[in-house]
Amino acid sequence: MSQLFDDDYASALDAADPLQALRGEFHIPRHDGREQAYFCGNSLGLQPKAARGYVEEVLEKWAVEAVEGHFTGSGQWMPYHALVRNGLAAAVGALPSEVVAMNSLTANLHLMMVSFYRPTPERPAILMEAGAFPSDRYALESQVRFHGFDPDTDLIEVQPDEPDGTLSMAAIEQAIAEHGPRLALVLWPGVQYRTGQAFDMAEIVRLGHAAGAVVGFDHAHAAGNLPLRLHDAGADFAVWCHYKYMNAGPGAVAGCFVHERHARTDRPRFAGWWGHEQDSRFRMGPDFVPTPGAEGWQLSNPPILGLAPLRASLALFERAGMDALRARSERLTAYLQALIEARLSPVLQIVTPGEASRRGAQLSLRVRAGREAGRDLFAHLARNGVLGDWREPDVIRISPAPLYNNHADLLRFAREVQTWAAITHGQPHD
Repeated sequence: MSQLFDDDYASALDAADPLQALRGEFHIPRHDGREQAYFCGNSLGLQPKAARGYVEEVLEKWAVEAVEGHFTGSGQWMPYHALVRNGLAAAVGALPSEVVAMNSLTANLHLMMVSFYRPTPERPAILMEAGAFPSDRYALESQVRFHGFDPDTDLIEVQPDEPDGTLSMAAIEQAIAEHGPRLALVLWPGVQYRTGQAFDMAEIVRLGHAAGAVVGFDHAHAAGNLPLRLHDAGADFAVWCHYKYMNAGPGAVAGCFVHERHARTDRPRFAGWWGHEQDSRFRMGPDFVPTPGAEGWQLSNPPILGLAPLRASLALFERAGMDALRARSERLTAYLQALIEARLSPVLQIVTPGEASRRGAQLSLRVRAGREAGRDLFAHLARNGVLGDWREPDVIRISPAPLYNNHADLLRFAREVQTWAAITHGQPHD
């Protein structure tokens, strides 16, 4: 379809998009005087324009009121984490009592495993995907060792069984069936970071629970990307970060979900005073009484300046709605897929599943000519204001975030790939 590469066609798609105006709510980095085509929302989301106001509100309150800022006004700091609670619950499909913004992703993962990875000699094993994000593997391996077990036998990594390095549900089901009697925990990603593959969370929960295991998720690449419906899926716990699709800034305070059936659990946990029930917290007693729900896993009072930008982002998610954002994401990735299949397939191979139901906003693109050519293409894109990210040995990840990317961005990417191919390989540049 030659029209795919027409400016007027891409512009018409954007003009008809009901969420196109959201782009104007973000600061778009500029390159050589024009807006960058920014596709790194899977690494660091763009800054909402309203974020500065929320941060400055905290700074002004600190300057004027000092310690009294904890107790005065609508943005008082004592209950500040509660200001993001409802928005987080809506974004990840949870009850407000099931979510909390706290700590960082890997710290939260360790805190969850303290409570939910309770290995025994009969059930010592954790099941995860092969090629997981390194932080997850480090955390899980260290937990297995901490409990006195052997990662060589008790950290089970499910290998890809599909041609492009993705995993079928049949492979996951087979692994759970094979290892089920030894499984203490299934820890799975919502979206696999390198391939961009999305998984059927409810089915993984069903399979894991049927085998007698606890089931948790790392939703670092899924929160703000997919409608997760955590409560209905029945996961025991989940963790995620807010600096990717959730646009809360570099190193933003992370998120955590604990299903309501564990709201008053007697499972062990690492306790801190901010997890103590609010009514008696300031009596400073020696006995820890956890707040029911996810907030009971808090350790310390949250960094208010770190939480402030999340308020700006969550307001945009609430304005758009996750289902509408998902629909827009599917339109954008379908257009990107069509551009590649129409003219770029000699250069790029899509390794992310082709079915919309098996992927999020990210398409992972293997450079067919190998690593050296891929690095050259990646540098060419960056020099010309198109920013994706690189994953060794030969993959460029392009992630059109539905809050701020558009069809014109994707057309620009495709044209720059064509230009590079014409320059370096003599392929026609239509």
